[in-house]
Amino acid sequence: MWRMDGPDTLNIRDDGPLAKELSTYLEIMRNKRLSRSKVAMMMEADKKKDSWLEHENIRSEFIEKYDKFNLNDFKKPNFSYLDLKIELAKKIFQNCYFCEKRCYVDRNINKGKCKVLKPKIASEFMHMGEEAPLVPSHTVFFAGCNFECIYCQNWDISQSANLGAEIAEESLAKIIDLRRKEGSRNVNFVGGDPTPNLLYILKTMRFSRENIPLVWNSNFYMSEDAMKLLDGFADLYLSDFKYGPHDCAQRLSGVLNYWDIVTRNHKMAKSAGDMIIRHLVLPNHVECCSKPILKWIKDNLGKNTVVNIMGQYRPVYRATECAEIARYPYPEEIDEVRNYARAMGLINLI
Repeated sequence: MWRMDGPDTLNIRDDGPLAKELSTYLEIMRNKRLSRSKVAMMMEADKKKDSWLEHENIRSEFIEKYDKFNLNDFKKPNFSYLDLKIELAKKIFQNCYFCEKRCYVDRNINKGKCKVLKPKIASEFMHMGEEAPLVPSHTVFFAGCNFECIYCQNWDISQSANLGAEIAEESLAKIIDLRRKEGSRNVNFVGGDPTPNLLYILKTMRFSRENIPLVWNSNFYMSEDAMKLLDGFADLYLSDFKYGPHDCAQRLSGVLNYWDIVTRNHKMAKSAGDMIIRHLVLPNHVECCSKPILKWIKDNLGKNTVVNIMGQYRPVYRATECAEIARYPYPEEIDEVRNYARAMGLINLI
């Protein structure tokens, strides 16, 4: 059985910049603060008002009211902010634009470009390979993805939306609660990508009884309305910031307008919760991708933003079809990116 160790095992000084940047997440993880999903369950919404107008009114007040709720005084209203989010997600689901591919199909009966019809969970387990503040992380891997990365490290599940088990929302909530009791520091929704399954995830957390930080582990290609639904629900955004402002995203992952969409969503996430940004160094993409991303992070999100520069790229799946990424990155490329990040003044590099 896993065990929740003391804060010293996080290797984070409580008065250091990393702890300050992830302060809300750490407080929830240590049960010193309510998770956003729990507060959303306790916050009353007016079902008779225009749904989006009511949602945005509550969203604008969420941070101000966040600390006024106490788990010991838990009381769920007849219709909560989380219930409202679910109702709005149902409407989007019927004409789906959870992501910016905007297929506009009724996901009750049709698949979008993500190929996801019913949520399939490829695996769920206590993950010891995530960033130190997250470990042990209860990762829930969904099958299917809205990207078609030719070098995907998880291609076996991301490109096979039917690979996995159908688990009822209430059943998954019980598993999440059990993992929390066993010592998980968070529940970490990933894939593939969790975005096609946003409605399912919202409904799942309505059944969860434990106070647990929710990690949204995504490629960050969500629509603006999906980002609004995540605001006041996700506690920590774990983004995969892949490409710079060129055509790399379209060539390697089959997505358009990547830079504009993903930078917008990072700004929205930064104001909505704690954040860790992952960047995987691709061979031959230091100048076009790595450096512009790091500069943008410093200029737009601040020097304290937590960034994980990852050097474990492998030319798997269909990577050998593209000469520029058909090899491992050179150590010199990874060092150049990390040195550039330090030179930029980013201080929370993990």
